[in-house]
Amino acid sequence: MPAFTLYGSRGSTNTDRVRLTLAEGGFTDYELVLLNLQKGEQKSTEHTKRHPWGKIPVVVFPNGFTLYESRAICKYLATKYSFPLLPSDSDLEAAALFDQEQSAEILYFAEPAGRISFEKFAKKFMGLPANEAVIADALRSLETFFDVAERLLQHKDYMAGNDFTLIDIYYIPLIQRLFACGYGDIVVSHEAVNAWWNRCVNRPAIQKMLAADKEAMAAASR
Repeated sequence: MPAFTLYGSRGSTNTDRVRLTLAEGGFTDYELVLLNLQKGEQKSTEHTKRHPWGKIPVVVFPNGFTLYESRAICKYLATKYSFPLLPSDSDLEAAALFDQEQSAEILYFAEPAGRISFEKFAKKFMGLPANEAVIADALRSLETFFDVAERLLQHKDYMAGNDFTLIDIYYIPLIQRLFACGYGDIVVSHEAVNAWWNRCVNRPAIQKMLAADKEAMAAASR
């Protein structure tokens, strides 16, 4: 029996946040159950028992313990299985900086990046036109974010300090989505940000997962 079941969806940035954490931790003892969002499987009665808002991802353990929200899942798994992706409990300053940078990622990056992903990616599958005004506003917010990140990354290798942590993983799926939607220049044009991005995305475990996903998507489109 696998250690737990991860309910998610292919192409979901929130699901990929958890999968990247597991890949970086070298953990494979889990079952991935893919839900079809276009068919509304995440809104089924069965799934809303796992996630009351009918979202993904969710992890369910054999003893019944259930957890939703991707960042909470990532932190729990990293703690439970001792992935080297969190600051030491004894280093209060490092832990505080981790929490600080998680707040910054959610508020200043994920919110506008998520709007672009919805407008340019999700709406395409829904057969709806993108709202260019929403995209333009979100891009302005992201430009401001990356301007600040550029200054901060002059003095550290990763978002929460000089060690690669969950915070860096949290950024990867939505930045990938920005590139896929044609907005990669907003990353590449910032030298320190681009160097940080390359350090993150070229990590062996992350490269392996991304390559496998690309191969699977190519096979599915044949």
